[in-house]
Amino acid sequence: MTPLKYISHYPEQLQSQVRALIAQDKLGDYLQQKYPDRHEIQSDKALYQYVTELKNLYMRNVGTLSQVSYNSKLSVLKNALGIHTHQSRVQGSKLKSHNSITVASVFKEAPLAFLQMIVVHELAHFKQSDHNKAFYQLCCHMQPEYHQVELDMRLWLLWRDLENKKKG
Repeated sequence: MTPLKYISHYPEQLQSQVRALIAQDKLGDYLQQKYPDRHEIQSDKALYQYVTELKNLYMRNVGTLSQVSYNSKLSVLKNALGIHTHQSRVQGSKLKSHNSITVASVFKEAPLAFLQMIVVHELAHFKQSDHNKAFYQLCCHMQPEYHQVELDMRLWLLWRDLENKKKG
């Protein structure tokens, strides 16, 4: 059986269902039906506003975001879809913090739910550094269908890879 890059850690039963959808050329249809629209957040400025709104809604006590941006090399170089950084340093008698989030540029083409899932994941890291129960509870608080959206996002990435292979 061919390993499925983005969902190899999921149960074999689920992987079999995905293989069946791929064999029938229906994975794209499934995703299109469930997530018909791309979002309009195309610039770093618009992404900053979107992330700041989510942060202010769910995590007011996290410091101001210094930078939010898309990065076209992110998934290739870091094998990651989003990155967060948090640095604190003393300047005089004050403690200054620098919080930033970088999102892979591939999410410019994604449905809003997928972008939100990446942003929620990176925001949650400002409170919980590990992928533990508290981390995922926070993700689900900010996006109630977090786990399903994460799976669908992985299927979308798989489908994109398959489509790109078809094109040559």
